[in-house]
Amino acid sequence: MSVPPDVVHVVQEWVQKAENDLKNAEHTLTLGDDDCPFDTVCFHAQQCVEKYLKSLLTWHGLSFPKTHDLTELLALVPQTTPLDMTMDDLAELSPYAVESRYPGEWEPLTRQEADLAVELAKKLRLTVRNHLKEIFP
Repeated sequence: MSVPPDVVHVVQEWVQKAENDLKNAEHTLTLGDDDCPFDTVCFHAQQCVEKYLKSLLTWHGLSFPKTHDLTELLALVPQTTPLDMTMDDLAELSPYAVESRYPGEWEPLTRQEADLAVELAKKLRLTVRNHLKEIFP
């Protein structure tokens, strides 16, 4: 697949931002249960997934709306580009884009939710990077 250099550059920028979010999520988890802001971990995991999806859409030359809804982004990924994620996986992560950052009437996030969010982010990272192996061998 021949992708113009300017598109490759934008994809690389999306991936770098996604990687930074994953690093933040993983590092924050090392703080331990008493000090760890699990909402921050979940937010960064969601952001990692969002940015990896946007990198893949950019790679395919597809435009996408300004949204944090991961299921909406996944629906835009070509069916010829299978991802090892379900709509349910992504639906679980989508609320973290907002709920984890603002006060509201939702339950505090737990270690288990944070661990799962990071696990899902790493899973999507692996499959997207596999589709982008031309620039990320």
